[in-house]
Amino acid sequence: MLKKILLVLLSVPFLYFGFYFFYPPVSNLKQENPRKTSFMEYREQEWQREGKNLKIRQQWVPLSRISPYLIKAVLIAEDDKFYRHEGFDFEAIQMAVEKDLKAGKFKVGGSTISQQLAKNLFLSPSKNPARKLKEAILTWRLERTLPKKRIMELYLNVVEWGEGIFGIETAARNYYGKSASALGPEEAARLAAVLPNPRKYNPLSQSKFVVNRSRIFYNLMVRRGIVIPAFEEVMTPEPKQEGTPPTEAGDLPAPPAVEESAIKPEDAPHPTEEPKR
Repeated sequence: MLKKILLVLLSVPFLYFGFYFFYPPVSNLKQENPRKTSFMEYREQEWQREGKNLKIRQQWVPLSRISPYLIKAVLIAEDDKFYRHEGFDFEAIQMAVEKDLKAGKFKVGGSTISQQLAKNLFLSPSKNPARKLKEAILTWRLERTLPKKRIMELYLNVVEWGEGIFGIETAARNYYGKSASALGPEEAARLAAVLPNPRKYNPLSQSKFVVNRSRIFYNLMVRRGIVIPAFEEVMTPEPKQEGTPPTEAGDLPAPPAVEESAIKPEDAPHPTEEPKR
């Protein structure tokens, strides 16, 4: 009898977490856009408890109509190895765990874009170990089912960018009065900079956090050839060195084409905390 009880007790967690290997379905996300995510529902419940009269604002936009600057800035800010991993950045997770152990509290972090998408679509922002395990299972399923471009498209359309603001199209129109396709590199860097806590930080603010992070991301885009500096800046002659012939405008090298796979992880700052989305 005792053995049967032990078997039942041991099987409960396997059944509980095994559920997430089959449900919710993710294959329909190949073609269908989610109408409302679990995280959006969580926010609605939060507003109701707090007596806030807020609504979800979201406008879906395909990846082809999102500024390449924005896509690159978000990759640098949130998951520089996105096109090279299968859903998990184990180096970033290890660093986050070591930091948690030093701080004496469980926070983890180092979440990839795929992990963040799994959480946004299906889970709550809770940081307990059970939620992280469910997130890992769902991330694995998303990566096995969807191409990277689709994962990125979903993420940029459901991620929170302010109080009631979800998705890059709504964020671009709310903060800059333009479509997501028209965002410039500085605007993209600022929008990426606030992702760790988009309700606390505003892309338009002059807070040290936003200014410093956005400057880092912008400079990285310049270094990688994603952004070409203003004409005046490019044409400003560098201090002449003895024996060095002057550089003509026609001698300026063309910027290299930068593919997602060429992003260098050492160039980007590692996330210091799990994004609060």
